[in-house]
Amino acid sequence: MPFIGNQPALSYTSFAKQDFTTSATTSYTLDQPVANENEIALFINFVRQEPTTAYTASGTSLTLTSATSASDDMYCVFLGKAIQTVNPPNGSVGLSQLSATGTKDSTTFLRGDNTFATAGGDNTPAFSATVSSTQSLSNATETLVQYNTELYDTNSAYDTSTYKFTVPTGKGGKYFITASLKSYNATVNNSILEHKIILKKNGTEIAKSDMRNAQGTSSGSTLHSPYISVNGIFSLNAGDYIQCYTLVWVNSSTPSLTGNALDHNFSGFKLVE
Repeated sequence: MPFIGNQPALSYTSFAKQDFTTSATTSYTLDQPVANENEIALFINFVRQEPTTAYTASGTSLTLTSATSASDDMYCVFLGKAIQTVNPPNGSVGLSQLSATGTKDSTTFLRGDNTFATAGGDNTPAFSATVSSTQSLSNATETLVQYNTELYDTNSAYDTSTYKFTVPTGKGGKYFITASLKSYNATVNNSILEHKIILKKNGTEIAKSDMRNAQGTSSGSTLHSPYISVNGIFSLNAGDYIQCYTLVWVNSSTPSLTGNALDHNFSGFKLVE
């Protein structure tokens, strides 16, 4: 029926119970006062007794028609005293009472969206690859980097022939992806003018890093072998793939990627959400 005010909270009801230490007597004291014997259900040796006939009660006094013995088991339930609480009684709610989705067991926890999830994670799929030999590049031409040697690949998701990481089925989410490489041109000082590294998702650029040198401003072999890297966190769906490209401008000769595996790396892993 309609009411005014806040919606009342649900309550949970249980009846108070009292156990007696019996002896050869007809008189006992109740823990709670009652108006009469009809407000309690009395059991002797697990048999319910008839009010008025087998016992009477008033206030905290309980009087039996026949005396008990020390070996009798006697208890009463206070029918007129219901204990109500807003919180469910201890032990009244278990896994079977929960309507949450997912697997509910000792290894999962209940999330705020009413689903069971496994705590923690191992950041997989994860992969890492490097370049095993010198790769020749064409000047000012975007080139797919040939990371052809796997260091690890937890879900067999990296292809060493196409140099791509593909998100496996059911593994979509946010991924941290990083790539690094080192270009080289040993002909003359300051021969590498600009060097780019580019991450592409499904063939479309999603991140890049660019390094430029002013021609002739200094000398030294380090300007012939710059190291460059790029990284980011990206939302990837199952079937999406990631590749790394590079673009190098030189003022003479032909650029390449060094043949040292330690100079190059292409890695990634799924973030735990």
